[in-house]
Amino acid sequence: MKSRLLLFFVFALTCQWGSAQEFTIPDIRDFPRIEKGSPRPPTAVLRNSAFILKFHEHAPLGDGYVIITDHRLPEFLEPLEQLAAHRKGTVIQIEDLGKVYEEKTARSLREQLLERKPMYVAVAPRLESYRENMLLGLWEVFSTLDDDKYLDVFPGILLASSAKSFGALITRTMEYESMDQATLKPMAISQVPSNRESRSLQKAGVLRNVFSEFGLETPIVAIYTPAATEAPKLEGELVWNIRLKDKGNFVKKFPPPARAALTNASLVVMHGHGIPGMSCSVDIDGIPINSNNQIVLSGSCFAAAPMKTDFPRMTRAPGGYSVEPRQAFATRYIDRGATVFFGHMRLSAGFPHLYPVLEQWTAGKSVGEAYQQLINGIIDMRGFGPGRFVLSDPSTSTGSIPQNTLLYVVFGDPALVPLKPLTRVK
Repeated sequence: MKSRLLLFFVFALTCQWGSAQEFTIPDIRDFPRIEKGSPRPPTAVLRNSAFILKFHEHAPLGDGYVIITDHRLPEFLEPLEQLAAHRKGTVIQIEDLGKVYEEKTARSLREQLLERKPMYVAVAPRLESYRENMLLGLWEVFSTLDDDKYLDVFPGILLASSAKSFGALITRTMEYESMDQATLKPMAISQVPSNRESRSLQKAGVLRNVFSEFGLETPIVAIYTPAATEAPKLEGELVWNIRLKDKGNFVKKFPPPARAALTNASLVVMHGHGIPGMSCSVDIDGIPINSNNQIVLSGSCFAAAPMKTDFPRMTRAPGGYSVEPRQAFATRYIDRGATVFFGHMRLSAGFPHLYPVLEQWTAGKSVGEAYQQLINGIIDMRGFGPGRFVLSDPSTSTGSIPQNTLLYVVFGDPALVPLKPLTRVK
């Protein structure tokens, strides 16, 4: 119960709309690692999201590779068969991934996974199947392949908005080569919504310092809403500050120097508020075309929102933004050439859950291993387990929904290794 209260308090603080914050750039080594039973950090740490969730490692069921899909059209199934052959794996077809939580479907899928003993499980849903209870139903299945409560496979989601985009994603995946330190080009985008809310800008500064230890420069775009008239700024030649004319005037075109830096970046990390179709005040139409953006992480709410929701519809998001149905930032980025995207279906906790995923990737871990350790860390922290994942009757839910914290997604092949291990040079 103590850990649940802590996480609720953390979420209330990190999603509030105007708390006063002292602007500092702490060393990443000073960020506390939080797990079940940890003492509550100081209020300033919680308010600034200046802490990191401690991950939980758990050995996978076996060493195989499995794709689970409910696609029926050849233009989707053929690329999946090619990927399965590339990974020396198999494809499991089920009727409807959107109902994977139903007892009969879950039992059948569990039996097939136990027979195949995979390490990696790629989930390829139809767009209409990609919903909250699909993901929670998968956690139910993946956590019941042995006797403990943790996910027993390394998962990943393969999703795109069209057959053409999906086929291109699979082609990029099979051709992908892990980036090394010499070719990695990170970039940070942050939103500054007011004079008093600067935690997202802080994270850009933190990431710049982290990557500098690997000898890497990190260009930064900071987007200021009209309310941020006296907000702090980061200094440096590779910092571009964009001021919006009005709060809803999301960025659809970057100034030429910033656009060139963004187009050239191979890793993009974003922090700030979000809604379907917008992340950190960047509109989906502002996502660069024909860029090098292969790996994208967004700490914004709704960055990977489904088109159809199993949960009660929200009309307002943190930051005071109206929630309207639009294409998710994640799928638009995949459409425009990204190969891996980290985001959240609904209300994200931002940096504390995003950073350790990035940290694992910089250590040479696969997409799926980092994803599994994130969800297992949340399971450990929040006390989830089999029988408690799926929201059985969302229509009766009011207020905060505990399962929200489990709705992180990683679009990408779980066996893909985004980066070769980075080595600190100072």
